[in-house]
Order: sequence, then structure tokens, then C-alpha cells
Amino acid sequence: MTSPAAAIAAYWNAAAPDFDDEPDHGLRAANTRAAWAGLLTAWLPPHPSDVLDIGCGTGSLSELIAEAGHRVTGVDLAPRMAEQARAKLSAAGLEGRFLVGDAAMPPTGEERFDVVLSRHLVWTLPDPHAALREWAGRIRPGGLLVLVEGRWREAGQSDVPYVAGAETLPWHLGVTAADLAEVVRPLVRDLRIEPLSTNADLWGGPVTDERYALVARV
Repeated sequence: MTSPAAAIAAYWNAAAPDFDDEPDHGLRAANTRAAWAGLLTAWLPPHPSDVLDIGCGTGSLSELIAEAGHRVTGVDLAPRMAEQARAKLSAAGLEGRFLVGDAAMPPTGEERFDVVLSRHLVWTLPDPHAALREWAGRIRPGGLLVLVEGRWREAGQSDVPYVAGAETLPWHLGVTAADLAEVVRPLVRDLRIEPLSTNADLWGGPVTDERYALVARV
């Protein structure tokens, strides 16, 4: 029997070749790329920092992070995603380290980071509460946790789960800013929510669901 982790890795491996076709994945349009670069500039420290990009996908945000002068480590469960991320940064003449592993327990040993960043990932986690505690523990004192998330679908829609059993995941429909903040707040020193739904450039067009960034200092 295929394990849930293997099924999820297989799904994202299969999705990797076309992943960047989505405007907010590939960041191929100049306005979308600039919109994400602007957010990262606002969120990340002004000096070179160690950034852990959890669920890095094909490395589009990692590329922007490296372009800004930071040292980036990306983690993804799907080997093909990590391979594409390596190739993307190499083609751009940028340095980055990309590891294959479970987002809930990033394979970085005892390393600590100035920033832990994750985009559109917590809805895929079997135990998001435990993962968030783990991520907070990977951050140096005074560092940042940056979560770009949203409430993607409404309950009762007929969307087919992306893998068998995904409907049992705690946040398989996404997570509201209020619910995510409630879980993260005990782990951090301060926290703010930045709404992102109204910035169409980020998504390649208008969106109607809830999208936001949670930025917290540990």
C-alpha cells in the first residue's frame, strides 16, 4: 500500500513539469514577479540572512530571495520540484541549496535560520500544529516566520481531493487568517496579518478567496 507521503510526493512530482504555468508559481509575467519581489523586500531583513523556504516548489520565491542577496535553503517533498529549483537558480547564476524532505520536519539538522518562509503549504500537512511548532523552533531569536496562506475553497464544493484521503487533512480547504493566527500566536513574540487578495498582480488576475500573509517575530 502506498503511504500518504509517497502519494503526495508522487502527485507533486507529476505536477512539476507544468507547475510554473500558473502565474503565481512561475512568476513569468514582469508585474507578477515584481509584486512578489516587493513583498519579499518588505518582509525580509535588509542585510544578508539565512532563509529556509519550506515547500519551495520549483524555486521561484527562492530565486527572488537569492537575487536579493540572501542565503536560501529550499525544502520540498517532491524530488522533481527540488531538481527544477536547483536548475532555475543555476541558470540565473544564483546560489541556493535544495533538499528533498518532509516539510513538517525539514532535513536541516540543528541549523537555525533568520527567516522561515512557507507559501501555500500548510493546507497539505497532516498535523499543521506540530509543523508550525517545529518551524518556529528552527528560527533564531528575533527572526521571522512568514506564512503566505489562504482559504482556498468553500466547504461543500465538489473539488476532487488532490490525493486520496486529502479531505481528512485538518486544513484541506485552506485556513483563514484568524484560525492560523490563533495557532501561531503562542509560538511568537508578535504577529501581523497582511491581506493579499486585492493585489491582482500577485495572482495573475483577480481572486475572490481569502489570501494573506502572516508575519511573526520569534
